[in-house]
Amino acid sequence: MSYYHINVFFSAEDEGFIADIPDLKGCSAFGNTPEQALAEVLIAKKLWLEVAQEDNMEIPEPKYRPMIYQTVI
Repeated sequence: MSYYHINVFFSAEDEGFIADIPDLKGCSAFGNTPEQALAEVLIAKKLWLEVAQEDNMEIPEPKYRPMIYQTVI
């Protein structure tokens, strides 16, 4: 099982929380709370991966890392 990074942030424009998975193009969800947005994006991830597999699409390896976790050598 691949573990993808999930961003959760407040959107003033949408008046709620957005959760997205940068490695899975277009995979995002909305919630009134951070917990709800996270729960919804986990459902979206499951469906995204199922559809990609059914359509014989390449499933990307997890690569995205927030800048805070990147090390400069």
